[in-house]
Amino acid sequence: MKLTVYGASWCPDVKRSRALLDREGVEYSYVDVEADAAAEQRVRELQDGARRIPTIVWADGSFLVEPSDDELSARL
Repeated sequence: MKLTVYGASWCPDVKRSRALLDREGVEYSYVDVEADAAAEQRVRELQDGARRIPTIVWADGSFLVEPSDDELSARL
């Protein structure tokens, strides 16, 4: 299960989601949308122009935006 987490270091929701993934031992790539313009553009494409984080994308292209811990756990 390959995940990409798009976020920013200052965002408490990003920190919470990453902590859950770390606790569960889930391997993922982290991309800071503030440091990577292409990543920010990808997030905006997925969200019809919005930039809500975290945006968590699975290898199959499905994604969650600002998931609660329960939503993220259920998807894992």
